[in-house]
Order: sequence, then C-alpha cells, then structure tokens
Amino acid sequence: MDSISFNDFLKLDLRTAKIIEVKDVEGKDKLYKLIVDLGSEKRTLVAGLKEFYSKEELTGKTIVVLVNLEPKKLAGIESQGMLLAAETKEKVALVILDKELPIGSKVH
Repeated sequence: MDSISFNDFLKLDLRTAKIIEVKDVEGKDKLYKLIVDLGSEKRTLVAGLKEFYSKEELTGKTIVVLVNLEPKKLAGIESQGMLLAAETKEKVALVILDKELPIGSKVH
C-alpha cells in the first residue's frame, strides 16, 4: 500500500451528510442516486449500493462524504462527491456516525 503525506491527507474535505432521498438509476441494477444534505447545500451522489441496502435503510442515515472530489458523470448523472464505505466481494458497510452531530461537520 502506498503512503501519502500528512499534507495530502489535509487536502481531503470529509464532511457529515444526511441522506434525504434515494432513487433508482434507470437501467442500472447496482446504482442509486442519493440526495445528501451537507447543511449548507444539497448534493447528488451516485453509489453502487443497491444490492446491499434498500432505499428505506439508507434514507435518514448520517454518513461521511468526500466533498472536494472532482465531479464525475456516472450513468449520465453528475456525482458531486463520494460516500465512504468499506467493502469485500460479498458485503458493503457504510461509514455511519454513532452519535448525532450537525450535518456538515468536518471529519478528521
């Protein structure tokens, strides 16, 4: 595994966000379109979570999002960040807060 410098780590803007809406992506078996609230703004994320989470399980969760990632089009939708999750071939687990914090809080 390659190392990064502490200064490179400081470039990452990780924030808490609440998932407020989850929609299917037409014609895609694995993708959801998520609307997340960062407190100061709402953003769209596209995530391959459909085979691991239902819409109801995701809605209302407070997650961690990399907000300064360059936007990328996935399935014709501009994804404006990336949520943090751990994965194996069989499972995906979201990074979810275990205590209430204001949405938009900085993650260190």
